[in-house]
Amino acid sequence: MTGFMGFKAGMTHVVRYVTKPGSKRHQREIVDAVTIVECPPMVVVGMVGYIETPRGLKTFGTVWAQHLSDECKRRFYKNWMNSKKKAFTKYAKRYTEPANSKNSIERDIERIKKYCTIIRVICHTQPSKLNIRQRKAHILEIQLNGGSVADKIKYAQDHFEKEVKVGDIFAKDEMIDTMGVTKGKGMEGVTTRWHCKRLQRKTHRGFRKVGCIGPWHPSRVMWTVPRAGQWGYHHRTEINKKIYRLGLKDDKNSASTEADLTEKTITPLGGFPHYGVVKDDFLMIKGAVVGVKKRAITLRKSLLPCTTRLATEKIDLKFIDTASKHGHGRFQTKEEKDAFYGPRKSKEEKSEQLSLPLLFIYYQTQTPPQKK
Repeated sequence: MTGFMGFKAGMTHVVRYVTKPGSKRHQREIVDAVTIVECPPMVVVGMVGYIETPRGLKTFGTVWAQHLSDECKRRFYKNWMNSKKKAFTKYAKRYTEPANSKNSIERDIERIKKYCTIIRVICHTQPSKLNIRQRKAHILEIQLNGGSVADKIKYAQDHFEKEVKVGDIFAKDEMIDTMGVTKGKGMEGVTTRWHCKRLQRKTHRGFRKVGCIGPWHPSRVMWTVPRAGQWGYHHRTEINKKIYRLGLKDDKNSASTEADLTEKTITPLGGFPHYGVVKDDFLMIKGAVVGVKKRAITLRKSLLPCTTRLATEKIDLKFIDTASKHGHGRFQTKEEKDAFYGPRKSKEEKSEQLSLPLLFIYYQTQTPPQKK
């Protein structure tokens, strides 16, 4: 498989050693900004075969798995709650058809094996494993490379209804491409949108404008003239971004290094702002990644292999910052914070307050003494 899909959790910074013989920075420490992308396992639910035509690729046949989860089926409905939820019920019966039947799944697979040259698997994400409100899975095709067409079809069939982890596709120190949708800014003017120079201060009717939008003839506005409009929420692809670390689920030392043996996970104190706790596998990618928190990010093998020294460098992390991102974080772990502040008065007061309601209930149940 040549791709995967993750969800942007947030950013932090790391300290690493530079391995660049001949440079003045060789074996020196530098600080890099990194993005954490959480990548829960994806599920393979089908495959697609393509044939090559003079006008490009053409879909020849599609084969789906016998059982699909509700997360996947939700993608085929606009209103899941009011629907009859009958998607793929008739299709699943084709698995019980005899091999020589016209509706047999085996017939479709044999036709794909005979005529197709490109095989892609259909995978979907699992939003239920994340702390997001979305229940509808993302579905995408991922191309299979390597081996013959028969090998690719066998791989796809063997992985039907099974999970594929990000560690099966990517590795540490690998260069990948990221694709996503940028943060939306709404309606913006030409100064922000196209970086036009402001007009002089005394200009009539505003100065954050284009002075002249064109000649009298041709009597229309050319497409090259900057205009106000949508800014942000654009699809963008960034190439050759390096993976600094591949973290595993339930690893209590996912943010530890050889130089920093403190037991800590990648989630900073208080969680990532607007995201929460990273509970599954994750990728630590150098630099920024497009989009806001919780946005789906498509990861793929690099289309333009990079051979620079930075691309081939082995990353040796010395320190990963896990201080709170909600303010000026001072502590890397909760234990370090508690050790600095010591026993807090608020905890002692809380234990005293818990006993007060019990005393109040006791006095309320006692009957007052009778006067003689």
